Amino acid sequence: MRKIITLLTDFGLSDPYPAAMKAVILRINPEAVIVDITHSIDRFNVRMGAFILAHIVEYFPEGSIHVGVVDPGVGTARRPLIVECDRGLLVGPDNGLLIPAARRLGLRRVYRILEDKVRIGWVSHTFHGRDLFAPAAARLSIGERAEHLGEPSLSYVELSFPKPRLKGERIHGEVLYVDGFGNVVTNIDEKLLETLSIGRGSRLLVEIGSKRFEVRLLEAYGEASPGTPLAIVDSFGMLELAVNMGSGSRFFGLKPGDRFAVKVV
Repeated sequence: MRKIITLLTDFGLSDPYPAAMKAVILRINPEAVIVDITHSIDRFNVRMGAFILAHIVEYFPEGSIHVGVVDPGVGTARRPLIVECDRGLLVGPDNGLLIPAARRLGLRRVYRILEDKVRIGWVSHTFHGRDLFAPAAARLSIGERAEHLGEPSLSYVELSFPKPRLKGERIHGEVLYVDGFGNVVTNIDEKLLETLSIGRGSRLLVEIGSKRFEVRLLEAYGEASPGTPLAIVDSFGMLELAVNMGSGSRFFGLKPGDRFAVKVV
């Protein structure tokens, strides 16, 4: 049965872990269509994984199965989950990783995976991506139902993203994500900017500790000269700090979790 299964992990690409998950999926469903969202989530950064997963799942066809493995609690009492949604299914650890994406897909029910229902061999204490999550997703992809693979769970770990704060004339924000280009994705969304009448051409002062940077809010990276810092509303709908043809993270000295303030000048 041809069914889309996506994978998002913090495994990287130098180790065989993503391939092992794919091998298990294909062993159960040789016709599965496997799509790598990314394996480059920062190690153990559940919030970063949740942000990326939440912003990508709704682009996939209805009924897709999404496996997320950013799992610093693997082998502990944290539970393995299947999350059933109106427009798809999610599989992964109960650490908050799946829930923001599930809400976007229309969260319906949550199940704790029963090992005996999904495993194809012994279950290690260090690699539930291969031993529980991949086989659970594969079994779902061939038509097995979530309620047959797990038991209902009325509780699960919630994860929320930090909210920007307005204090006087400043917006206090936090870095959620730095992409491979070095673009700095913040938690300040387009709606907040519109509410404050901040739009194309606005000049912004970015305050990071004792450092100050003045940038313009542009609609495209190429509106700035190469090497010039800028602000932009990115494809996630969030305020992003960037450098045209350069690294915003390096220029501004920002990484995920860092805080800053911004105001119109």
